[in-house]
Amino acid sequence: MKCIIIDDEATARTIIRKLCDNFQDLEVVDEFEDAIQAIKFLNINDVDLILLDVHMPNFNGFDFVQTLKNPPKIVIISSDRNFALDAFEYESIVDYLIKPITQDRFQKALSKVTTALQTAIEHPEQEIKINKNEALSKNELYVNIDRRLVKINMQDVFLIEAKGDYINIKTTSKNYIVHSTLKKIEEKLPTDIFLKVHRSYIINIQKIIDIEDNSVLIAKDVVPVSRSNKPELIKRLNLL
Repeated sequence: MKCIIIDDEATARTIIRKLCDNFQDLEVVDEFEDAIQAIKFLNINDVDLILLDVHMPNFNGFDFVQTLKNPPKIVIISSDRNFALDAFEYESIVDYLIKPITQDRFQKALSKVTTALQTAIEHPEQEIKINKNEALSKNELYVNIDRRLVKINMQDVFLIEAKGDYINIKTTSKNYIVHSTLKKIEEKLPTDIFLKVHRSYIINIQKIIDIEDNSVLIAKDVVPVSRSNKPELIKRLNLL
């Protein structure tokens, strides 16, 4: 089983690697101090497991997970207990470990990973069914408007803005105010064309007209780009 370690603290990476060395079937192929480096690695390499910290500069652990189109199994390793419940909203996250980690607890996490990987091998039809459903829903989104389900073409959406307990979905023809959160709709959007560039904004990167400093022009809207999200935006662009 091949894995990578992502943690901004060198000491933490050393400790995790030593834990991994006690398992003959586990190979640490690389380690990274930030998520951006790991993304570049995963674009050309496959692994079975990611040992991931939550709090990192520029890009936190959950933002990183959301950028992965076909994520491997993930075990979160963090000193912060506050995100444990959030972690299990992601199917790829198998376990959540609190630092400092004991050998026994680490072994239990690896057992969960092994079971999850074996299930995927023995029941590939489950993965196929999920992928098929994702393909069918990739081009359309249904939203609840005045007790009616209204279909929105994904390609028509150029911007989604958070407004308190509501989100404003802006399309080429009209806007839709929906009682939801940015996080919830982000999970429904195809990651190849949509990107969260700020805590209050998701954009369709195919609709970008202009980029200047820390903002982008989408249609007539000037949208701020946070420092932590700008590297991923630049990575997505087809630069000359």
